[in-house]
Amino acid sequence: MSVNLQKGQKVELRKSNGGSLHRVMVGLGWDEVQQSRGFFAPKPQDIDCDASAFICVNGRLQGTDDVVYFGNLTHRSGCVRHMGDNLTGAGDGDDEQIMIDLASLPTQYDKIIVVVNIYQAMQRRQHFGLIRNAFIRVCDAETNQELCKYNLSENYDNMTAMVFGEVYRYNGAWKFNAIGQATQDNSIGDLAKRFV
Repeated sequence: MSVNLQKGQKVELRKSNGGSLHRVMVGLGWDEVQQSRGFFAPKPQDIDCDASAFICVNGRLQGTDDVVYFGNLTHRSGCVRHMGDNLTGAGDGDDEQIMIDLASLPTQYDKIIVVVNIYQAMQRRQHFGLIRNAFIRVCDAETNQELCKYNLSENYDNMTAMVFGEVYRYNGAWKFNAIGQATQDNSIGDLAKRFV
């Protein structure tokens, strides 16, 4: 049974029978708010949200090759894979997915921080206030059973990036933390600097 989380809540990631998880799928989704426009106004540009994973040692990024995103789909360990870029957020369900092999991830990595930024947000004058129904969920990748879900429901006007949540190792067990921290970072590089 899936657990609905509130901001700041943590949950241990386990199989429904209590066993250890080997692989998880982190799914992220969002919808655009319908933007009104005048008769002769140009059609608003699609909002291109990009999910990324920061694979950390002692909670910190060690280098750019530990960032998994649309330009680097697979971590060098092979244990974290981005399943591809969705340019519009259209449609139901997950817009982007990140697969994590918890059982094979080298032990020096203790945290995977999942973030989303709006591509060229400042140039396009876009922000998370134009997004609705944003969520992050974690599923057992072997059974597709949803373990937990966090719906982001705050007002994020003028915010261009978001730390959605993190999967982290604590005392040998994997947990998920629902973060929901908005920022005004304009790129994945700016966002990554917060974790070096």
